[in-house]
Amino acid sequence: MTQVSERIAGLAASETLVMSQKSNELKAQGFDVINLSVGEPDFNTPDYIKEAAKKAIDDNFSFYTPVPGYLSLRQAISKKLERENGLSYKPEQIACSNGAKQSVCNVVLSVVDPGDEVIIPAPCWVSYIEMVKLAEGKVVIVETGIEQDFKMTPSQLEIAITPKTKAIILCSPSNPTGSVYTKAELKTLADILSKHPRIVVIADEIYEHINYIGKHESIAQFENVKDQVVVINGVSKAYAMTGWRLGWMAAPQWIVSACNKLQGQYTSGASSIAQKAAEAAYYGDQQCVEDMRLAFMRRRDLIVKLASEIEGLKVNKPEGAFYLFPECSYYLGKSYNGKTMKTSADLAMFLLEKGHVACVGGLAFAAPNYIRFSYATSDENIIEAMKRVKETLAKLR
Repeated sequence: MTQVSERIAGLAASETLVMSQKSNELKAQGFDVINLSVGEPDFNTPDYIKEAAKKAIDDNFSFYTPVPGYLSLRQAISKKLERENGLSYKPEQIACSNGAKQSVCNVVLSVVDPGDEVIIPAPCWVSYIEMVKLAEGKVVIVETGIEQDFKMTPSQLEIAITPKTKAIILCSPSNPTGSVYTKAELKTLADILSKHPRIVVIADEIYEHINYIGKHESIAQFENVKDQVVVINGVSKAYAMTGWRLGWMAAPQWIVSACNKLQGQYTSGASSIAQKAAEAAYYGDQQCVEDMRLAFMRRRDLIVKLASEIEGLKVNKPEGAFYLFPECSYYLGKSYNGKTMKTSADLAMFLLEKGHVACVGGLAFAAPNYIRFSYATSDENIIEAMKRVKETLAKLR
């Protein structure tokens, strides 16, 4: 019998996608399932972006694209970085890919050698750890908790750095916690990282525009680390374009060149139509971005209020993204009809099967005592989902 490679055998499936698939299977069987598992805006892509895509088709943008992306799109991203972030990157320092996820993976595979250490503050997005495993690197988890708003402290960072540290992955605003690093907090981390110029800082900023505390801050703004930083972003979250698969990085030239070399061998350039749509997104009216941000903020306030009323859940107030990440250890070890909730994954499955609410256990995010709810859905769904969660958890003894 033919066996898959050890590389794939050792890789975990994305728990987020697994729960979403199980949710869809139950829906197909006729169950009324509310899906709070996937990090995907429920809004439609704005019309002016769709019109640009239609025009691109009519204008015959149907041929292979350059591996780093159309120059016109990279120029639009360069201007966006200057306009919104005060960052100066030339178009040749920008590379586009099939979603921001590919950009992160490109960087990891381009800079991490077997045995190299990569620092990842936890809770963290499900794919970071698996990407490092693909590169045969060693994951160094820095545990943070709800009491520190899930943010890594300078002393924690200093302790985690060793002579083998090759990279660190920072996500702000964060998936899964919604935490946002302030400028002052980022500066303290930058000052430490600047003492170790070999460390590549992968700054995942895909949730940049879903921020409830003011201006987004990028660690790339600090001159003492700018030559170490890779800014990762894209159009998925800000413009409700998840299915268009268009992400990008802005980075030192040597990293961009390495990632272009890698991407040129396994996917080549991103979709021509998605690129022209993204170009329009960056040049167009940004009111749609603000409208969605305000809707997410209202939903944030709603789910925080309702979740805070559920016995046993410890809830903080996320400052960005569209996730709530309550501590749920109160329910671990409890049972229903002879089945014990040994892990948060068990708890998530219990909520899906008995409450018909899909969410994701914290184990997938390297935070076993937590559970993630995405509130990228309607107010009505949030109200009904939290009602079901409350009633279902009450059955545990």
